[in-house]
This record gives sequence, C-alpha cells and structure tokens, in this order.
Amino acid sequence: MMAPWEKAVLFLLITVLGGQAVIVNAVPYDYSATTECLGEPLKPQYGGGIIVNPAFDESLDGWGSFDTAHVIHKVSKSGNMFSAARERSAPHHSISQKVMLEKDTHYILSAWLQVDEGTTDVKAIVMTPSGFVAAGAVEAKASCWSMLKGGFTSHISGPAELYFESTNSTSEIWVDNVSLQPFNHEEWRCHHDDTVRQERKMMVHIKAVDAKGKPVPGANVSVTPIRQGFPFGNAINGAILKSPEYQKWFADRFTHTTFENEMKWYGTEFTEGHEDYSVADNMLIFAKKNNVQVRGHNVFWNDPDSQMSWVNKLNNEQLQQAMTKRIKSVVSRYKGQVIHWDVNNENVHFNFFEKRLGPDASTKIYQAVHQIDPNVILFLNDFNTLEEPGDTNATPDKFLKKFNEIKAGLPASAKMGIGLESHFKKPNLPYMRTVLDKMASAGVPIWLTEVDVGGTDAASAQDLEQILREGYAHPAVKGIVMWASWTPKGCYRMCLTDNNFKNHPVGDTVDKLIKEWKTHALGTTSKVGTFQTQLTHGDYEVKVNHLSGNLSTVHRITIDSMSHPELKVQIRH
Repeated sequence: MMAPWEKAVLFLLITVLGGQAVIVNAVPYDYSATTECLGEPLKPQYGGGIIVNPAFDESLDGWGSFDTAHVIHKVSKSGNMFSAARERSAPHHSISQKVMLEKDTHYILSAWLQVDEGTTDVKAIVMTPSGFVAAGAVEAKASCWSMLKGGFTSHISGPAELYFESTNSTSEIWVDNVSLQPFNHEEWRCHHDDTVRQERKMMVHIKAVDAKGKPVPGANVSVTPIRQGFPFGNAINGAILKSPEYQKWFADRFTHTTFENEMKWYGTEFTEGHEDYSVADNMLIFAKKNNVQVRGHNVFWNDPDSQMSWVNKLNNEQLQQAMTKRIKSVVSRYKGQVIHWDVNNENVHFNFFEKRLGPDASTKIYQAVHQIDPNVILFLNDFNTLEEPGDTNATPDKFLKKFNEIKAGLPASAKMGIGLESHFKKPNLPYMRTVLDKMASAGVPIWLTEVDVGGTDAASAQDLEQILREGYAHPAVKGIVMWASWTPKGCYRMCLTDNNFKNHPVGDTVDKLIKEWKTHALGTTSKVGTFQTQLTHGDYEVKVNHLSGNLSTVHRITIDSMSHPELKVQIRH
C-alpha cells in the first residue's frame, strides 16, 4: 500500500533558455504534524526519505553512536522497534546517522522521541562540513512519543551527521521513525505555487447577458483590483501623524497595521494615574480614514524589563487594581475598533505577572479582555518560535502548551489566535514551514505579526522575500504584518524607505509582492458569453462592455474562500 505522499505528484512547468519547457516531478509536501504525545509513534514521513532503516526494523543497521553513548536496539511490549542512547555523560552523546547532503537543497526532518524518565528538551543537530546546525527541538517525555518536526537548508554538498542531544545527560534518549526528505528549490517553489493556487486564488466564471437574459458574446471584460484580500501590513508609530508624505506612502500599500508603542501600557500611562491616548486615537483616525485595520498591541507585556518603575513598586493588591483599571481603560476605549489584541505579550518567554500574581495570571487577563470585548480575537504573541530552532524556551510545543492552558480557562465562545513575531536573523525556510505545520494543529488563525530582517540592502531584501513568500504560501497563515515603522531617526531593525520616501531594496521587494498578490485580467466573452479567469482573493471592479450594441456595466465583487465561482452580469444600453 502506498504512503499518502506517494499517491500524488505535483508538476512544475519551468521555462528555460531557448523557450523550451520541462516538467519537473515534485514530491508533495506533507503538512501533517502533531503535538500530542502518543503511545505509539506514527510511521516515518516520506518513508524516511534518505534515512537508512528509519523505523529500526533492521536493528541498528545504518545507525551509530555520536561520541561515546551506548546505543541499543529495543522492542516495546506491542512489538514496536526503536533505538535508545544510554550511559550518556554529555548532552551530545546519542544515536546518529551519517548522510550525504546536496548543495542548495532544503531538508525536512521528522522524528519521534521519548526519554526513560521525566521530561526534557531534545534537539536535533546536524553536523555539516561548515558547522553545527540546529534543525528543531521537542519536549520529550517518558511513557509516550513526541514528534519533532524541523528542517534546514544545505548550502554545500558533502557528508553530514544527524544526531539528537539533551542537556539532561543522565536520561536515555529514545528515537524512532526518523525521516529526512530533500527538496530542491524548484520543488519548494512548486509547493508554494500549488498552495497559493488552492488557498489564495479562485477560478471565476463571468457570464455576460443582455436585458432579456441572452448571452452576449464578444464583450470586452476588464477586472481591476481595488483591495488585496490577504491581510498584509506594516507597523506604524506616532511619526506618521507629522508626515503627509509618509501617510500617502503607507496608505497606498497596506491594509493592516499595528501601533508600535502607542497602545502599550507605558505608551498611555507612563506616569501613574496620568492616561494619555491622544497619539493612539489620532493614529486610529488615520487608519480608519484609509480603510486600514488595526491590531491591538498590547494590553500587557509580560517582560519584567518592560514595566514602568511605578508598576514595580506596587504591592500585589495594588498591582491587581492597576491591571484591572488598565484593562477596562484600553479595551473599552478601542472595543470594536481593533481586530485583535496581543493580550499579554511574550508570555511564553516571560512571566512577570505570573511571578507576582500566580500561575493563572495570564489566563485571568485573557478572561477580563474577553468579557469587555467578546468579539475581538485574543492573540498569544511571542518571538523565536518561528525564527530560532535553537531556542528551547519557545518551541512550537511549549508555545501551544501555554496557548492551550489559556484557552482552557476561556469560554467556548472566545476567539483566539496565534501571533508569531518573526524577527529573523537568517531565515531557515524548512524549519519555518514545519513550525507552521505544528502550530496549525491548534485550529486557529496564525499571523506573522512583527516580520523584519536585520537590514535594508539587497541581501536583506532576498531574506525578506523568502520569509514573506513562505508565510503567504502556508495554508494556516491568515495575515502578515511587518515591523518596519518609519521615523526620521530610523527604524527598529528594518526601514522600507528612506526619509525622502524612496524605497530601500527591502521596500522594493514589498512593492513587488503587493503587485504580485493582486490580479488584473482583460479579455472578451466567448461565443456563449462567458469569460474565465483566476483571481487572487480581494475586492475587484468588473467592467463589461460591447461596443457594437453600446452595452456596458460595472460591478464590484469580492473574491474569497466563501465566494461563489460564477458571476452573472447584465449589460445594458
């Protein structure tokens, strides 16, 4: 019986020099992932890919010991076979397999891990000719199997060695059903194209009829985009209120925004008892005027270094009173005016309020916000989950563990979302994709909320384009906001434009993608009065006219995943 990934082949049409076209067969990407700890591991994805003996059916054939760990073959009571690295005396002492990597190739890794007692973080590491690469991590537990899903890109060809490590060198590491699947860049792009076609576009059939309902052949049809459907935006700060030039530059491009600091507690009540929402209010007026939707950021920030000095001086009872006042003030003020709230920012990494008020502090904050504004989507927003495979403090599993703790304390009617900040140094696209796979298991909207890279030049632009394309192409991602708010003195990490509002290379990349993610269409109706075109989701103006009969009409339509694919338009004199 074939595995699911063997049942279909994607095709990518590539135009090469000389005008010839070739068909490239691409293994479909397996988006499946789970954070459940299972009694038995699932079968290896892709049949194991390039891994020899991935399920340990042939004892330890193909496997060895990394350094001095003692590796044995084990069989569970149910007959499942796996390996165990024991007698470890250093984090990297474990089981390993040597592989050959290809240049400019993406690798997707999956493995099932368990430890003999307790709970510990286990990382997947690849030792390459150019150094050690972290490919992912998972919190492994005793008595059940946890799925690690990650990846990396090889920029050179040569031998490498995959192994697993844990800082708890006294625990045994058990490994099973390992897969390492290569994808070249053409295959990777094929996955993008296939998902974009399914998730971001729709084939639309336009039928032109006259006043009597008869088809009108030969009518000219033009479809012009009015507003992009996929939410794409950029952060702003108070500087935009003083620059009409930047206001125009921004409004011409973006449909969504986040205020950098102006809604934060220290942005509205830096001095105790003196609230000032004037800047945030005026920024909201600007956004509304330009039909830009706003993400609320944030009610609280769980980072202890981001609290005002007066907050740190409060006793616990006073702190609770101040927080209650803050929630009522900011959430009531902007109720119905923001689409999301980053409720207690970065509360996977940090725990200021938990340390002061108890382990359920975050949950109580979410409850209070939901009670005031039951329609707003409540986001858990944090960094490094998407961008840093080596940060075991914010693995997908730990993020979702916190997410589920909060969700369990909310009524079923509460709407939640996942915010992945996405402050990238150098993008690891395979890891990024696998994180999104795991986060998708929560079944809620995922947004990339603060996307940036560490520069503005051509190399940074290439990194930014890869990140934005990867996010746009993943079916679980429902919106992207960049963290590139402009000020005359510069930006946090990435400016899209200079002070004369001439784009940097990263800004040119953004403009290119905005143009690409819209659709223009021109044509004529067929003999039976129909015109067919594929449109990206969004709002469009459809013009149909027939010069010989002096017939014309104009319609405005919205295309999204719920739209009906057929549009009948009546054209009149």
